[in-house]
Amino acid sequence: MTNTLHRFGTAESFFDDYIVIAIPAKGVKGRGDPMPALKRFLEIALEYGPVNLGDAMSGGAIRPTRHKRAVEHFFARPTRPDFNAVIAGISKPTTYAAVFDDKDSAEAFVARIKEEKLGLSINVSSSLENGQGCCAKAGVPRHSIGYSLGFEGIPDNVPNRHVMMLSTMCGHGMIAQSFAKKMIDWVKEGRCTPDEAVAYLSRFCSCGIFNPSRAKRIIDDARIKAF
Repeated sequence: MTNTLHRFGTAESFFDDYIVIAIPAKGVKGRGDPMPALKRFLEIALEYGPVNLGDAMSGGAIRPTRHKRAVEHFFARPTRPDFNAVIAGISKPTTYAAVFDDKDSAEAFVARIKEEKLGLSINVSSSLENGQGCCAKAGVPRHSIGYSLGFEGIPDNVPNRHVMMLSTMCGHGMIAQSFAKKMIDWVKEGRCTPDEAVAYLSRFCSCGIFNPSRAKRIIDDARIKAF
């Protein structure tokens, strides 16, 4: 079971959402230092065009920075992801993730990781169909499956579904629903672009599994809906 399974949305809404997670066997005697393998995992991911890289201890490719004035938190920070900074900043064994918005790239990456034999546990978090596709491409049988039962009593067409889809893209609940709603409203009012809104949201995801491509699509969809 992984926190990435709690993303809200229909199976179809994950067509551009692939999270490939590397987990080291930390604390197991005789396994050696997992850091070289984890770094290699991220370096290989760069070759396949990820939309986010995640270090569970430090966050994703767009991170918070220290500012004294509230307005600087929105308008004085870079909005472009810095993947190399994620790789350069890794320091301890933890969960690392590469997020893709393209089926072919995700499947090719999983197949490549299998060939590299890094000695890491690899999870693919997406729809069931997407996960099976990655396993088939890599030529490996599915080892196991963790399945989220969804949100009890909340149908897929609730009025605030766009807000829920955005807020649940941080597996640790660090993107508040009120903030997600504000970003949708700002885009509707022309106060920021969808790309800027996505960057603002990305900073709060503490594990780096936020998918900016899916988030932009959700915001664009919310902008043209009546709710």
